[in-house]
Amino acid sequence: MHRAVHCLHSGGLIAYPTESVYGLGCDPFNSAAVYRLLALKNRDESKGLILVVANRHQLSEILPSLNDAQLDWLEESSLLEPLTGLVPDRSQRIPPWIKGQHARVAVRVSRHPVVQRLCLLFGGAIVSSSANLSGFKSAKTPLQVRQQLRSGLDYLLVGDVGGAPSPSQIQNICDNTVVRE
Repeated sequence: MHRAVHCLHSGGLIAYPTESVYGLGCDPFNSAAVYRLLALKNRDESKGLILVVANRHQLSEILPSLNDAQLDWLEESSLLEPLTGLVPDRSQRIPPWIKGQHARVAVRVSRHPVVQRLCLLFGGAIVSSSANLSGFKSAKTPLQVRQQLRSGLDYLLVGDVGGAPSPSQIQNICDNTVVRE
């Protein structure tokens, strides 16, 4: 785990288990790392990326303009299944390379123990994009991660993927519109 955290702090790319698939992550405030992640996945930067945090405190640090009701929604929404919220970034703390063409930020309070520990040891949010090439099936095992991403990773954190059947639903918390099932 400490090697993965060191890799994040050094601008590297890691793969790690999440609630449903392996995630591909980096420091969201390191533009070089984020653009490297986008290039590795062959992902259009206009789509934006999801951020994961360990808890409410980390959430309020990156998005200080969220009110208590919004923080409650984000914290409690992932209790039963992974749910990513689209939230306003009124404080403009989130870089454009994370939001893509969107005005809102996609963020999830993860309940996966590896993700929680990773975010806590890193000291904040990390990028969470499925560990696969754009348009290909999401990786659920370390072997699948290696097959798709080959040498583009700096570190593969091996662990168990959670039991969620599919990647997190994405919902706009302001109007409850579901953006991704």
